Amino acid sequence: MSTAEQIMREIQKLPEPLAKEVLDFIGYIELKHGLKDRLAEELKLAQTPAMKHAWDNSEDEVWNDV
Repeated sequence: MSTAEQIMREIQKLPEPLAKEVLDFIGYIELKHGLKDRLAEELKLAQTPAMKHAWDNSEDEVWNDV
């Protein structure tokens, strides 16, 4: 069994708040090792509140799975 498969098995056992904590940690590791662009991630977080009304509406539901 691969490491990824082991991680998936373990995370499925966790309650949602702890699973989110693990996901946050994965994001931290990606940033720490240069697998994610810190500036791009910060910009995404900054735009979320301003764009929420545009992203969360019934007219654009068709785009959610794209």
